[in-house]
Amino acid sequence: MLLNTDIKFLKTIAFFIGIGCMYTNLSYAQEIDCSKTDTAAIKTMCSSSFEQQRQKLKNQYLTAFLISDAPLRLLDDTHSVWLKRTQQCKSESCFKQQFELRTDDLNFYTSLNQSLTQHYLKFENGKLAQQPIHLQVHQLGKDSIKIEGIAYRNPNNKKETQTIPFLAYTTPEKKQNIVDNEHDCRYQFDYYKAILTVKTQQKGCERFTGVYRLYD
Repeated sequence: MLLNTDIKFLKTIAFFIGIGCMYTNLSYAQEIDCSKTDTAAIKTMCSSSFEQQRQKLKNQYLTAFLISDAPLRLLDDTHSVWLKRTQQCKSESCFKQQFELRTDDLNFYTSLNQSLTQHYLKFENGKLAQQPIHLQVHQLGKDSIKIEGIAYRNPNNKKETQTIPFLAYTTPEKKQNIVDNEHDCRYQFDYYKAILTVKTQQKGCERFTGVYRLYD
C-alpha cells in the first residue's frame, strides 16, 4: 500500500514527465525540419549560412516557452504562419529579415504581460488563413482597450509594404464598434466565446474582415 508521501512523489514525477513531453512536442514544432530539404527555400534556411540564425531562433523560443505567459498554442501557430511566409522568400536578404522578425516576435511574447492581452488569428475553413492576420486586444486599464493588428503580405515586398497595420482604442462598453485609426475604417466586432467575427460595410476596408479564433 502506497503512503501519502509516495503518492505525492509519484504525482510530482508524473507532472515533470508531462511537462517534458509537452516541451519536446512544442520544441519539435518550432524546429525547422532540415532532414528533408526538398525545396529551394528549406535548403537555404538549412544551409550553414543560416546556422547562427536557426540557433538564435531556437534559443529565443526556449526562453519564450519557459517565461512567457502567452498561450503556448499561439507560439506554435504563429511559427507555422512565419515558416510558410518565409518559404516565399526569393533572396537571402528576405530570409535574414524574416529570421529577425520571428526572433523579435518571440522576444515580444517574453517581455510583455500577455495575461492582459487576447490574441486572435484569422481562420478560413477551419485552417489558418492563407493571408494571415494577427489581432491583439490589450486591456490597458479598467476603462481602456487597445486593439492592434498586423496583416501579412508578400515577404519579398519592400519592408514598409510587407504588412498592413491596424490600431484602435476603445472602451469595454464600445468594443463592438471599432475604428481603425491607421486607415479610418469602421468595423463591427462580434465576440462569441472563442470566436471573433469582424465585419465592415466600407469598401477598401475588407482586409481585416473575417473570422478569428481566440488563443487562451
